[in-house]
Amino acid sequence: MELRLYDTMTKEKRVFTPIDPSNVRMYVCGPTVYDFAHIGNARPVIVFDVLFRLLRHIYGDKHVTYVRNITDVDDKINDRAVRDFPGLPLNEAIRKVTETTANQFQADVAALGCLPPTHQPRATEFVLPRPDGKADMVTLIKQLIARGNAYEAGGEVLFDTQSMPDYGALSGRKLEEQKAGARVAVDVHKKNPADFVLWKLSSENEPGWDSPWGRGRPGWHIECSAMSAAYLGDVFDIHGGGLDLIFPHHENEIAQSRCAHGTSVMANYWMHNGFLQVEGEKMSKSLGNFFTINELLTTDRFGGRKWPGEVLRLAMLKTHYRSPIDWTVSSLEEAFQNIGNWNDALSPHALSNMPGSYALPDEILEAVADDLGFSKVIAQMHQWAKLSKTGDASAAKKLAGTADFLDLGRSGWDKTLQEFLFKTATDNALNSKFDELIAAREDARARKDFKESDRIRDELAAMGVVLKDGRDADGRPVTTWEIAR
Repeated sequence: MELRLYDTMTKEKRVFTPIDPSNVRMYVCGPTVYDFAHIGNARPVIVFDVLFRLLRHIYGDKHVTYVRNITDVDDKINDRAVRDFPGLPLNEAIRKVTETTANQFQADVAALGCLPPTHQPRATEFVLPRPDGKADMVTLIKQLIARGNAYEAGGEVLFDTQSMPDYGALSGRKLEEQKAGARVAVDVHKKNPADFVLWKLSSENEPGWDSPWGRGRPGWHIECSAMSAAYLGDVFDIHGGGLDLIFPHHENEIAQSRCAHGTSVMANYWMHNGFLQVEGEKMSKSLGNFFTINELLTTDRFGGRKWPGEVLRLAMLKTHYRSPIDWTVSSLEEAFQNIGNWNDALSPHALSNMPGSYALPDEILEAVADDLGFSKVIAQMHQWAKLSKTGDASAAKKLAGTADFLDLGRSGWDKTLQEFLFKTATDNALNSKFDELIAAREDARARKDFKESDRIRDELAAMGVVLKDGRDADGRPVTTWEIAR
């Protein structure tokens, strides 16, 4: 079985070959925690959670390191802190903002069924040299200056883009073709319009750290270069994020990291998920179609109802990760119906093992290993659901195993299922056993041996059978049974 991933750098699907199979390493850009994460932020979290699960399945849980950072130093955070906590010193206000929003982010993505990454470094912890010797931003900037790739000017330290001959390889943007002011700030003190900030001075009303270049704070891009190197080394396997990060963020990460470390690459595979729009329009607060993950989970703002986390997860996965996705109420309703259908298909099967204990079917592994293909997964799950409803226990196990792997809610379904494994709710042998016990209970009731009657009821309940006592059309006592749900 080959794992094939689309590499943005080479613009082709490539067989994945890790640098070290005993330590597969992946870095994904995480949230800037100035506000609650919106539904667009959820897409890379879910996509790379599936890849994390796949890598763990192939190479082993202990042989995959996944790093997703938290950006907690940013001008937007500063603005939010001043707005929300005007009476507090800025640094204290910033802590309050980032603690609240970071905690909410963790709760939201957990509700979406995402595993916690191996490491979740905060940018503020990697600005200055560390006691443990892990990479930090100030030291990387020093290395870039020493190598002739960065310079001081106008109270800032800037990266010299012309010092890197192949700058722009990821995005396909050549320096000579870039227009001044196109997504990068233009200042008179820059050598070149495309040069970007590594370190900027802080005023008294801005957070800052003492550095060789004065009290200041890091630029956005250098943060990820430091945090990825700290946990994954100078060169690692996979770097992921949203399509919007290719330029300038990922392009600049590559420039900083390669030049600071003297390497030919930063990561061997670059993966990017597509954009998200809402009901056919770009999501924006001005249009009133801006939704946070938390709002979708806890309010009825979108579609007039709260949406379970597994429904949001499935709706996100049903569109291939590299394609644009239109986030609609109808897509969520369809995902809700899909999960309900799979729930119904599994309910008659009292699956005995705990969630996660069912094997990942080969058909699913093959589909997901082809650049996280998901359309085949959905089709196969529907087919297994049909077979499961006819009493096919093998199909039920495969459906459950797929739901376990993708975390599409079966752990919740198990709450309605019993401990014992039934091949099917209509299995003839079991039916005979149930009928025999029910007949014995009816005899006990007829002779008013209620102790024996209750004992048999308890025995059936332990087997996952619920009895319903009633009377037929002629008023005679009658008992029916069903599998507990």
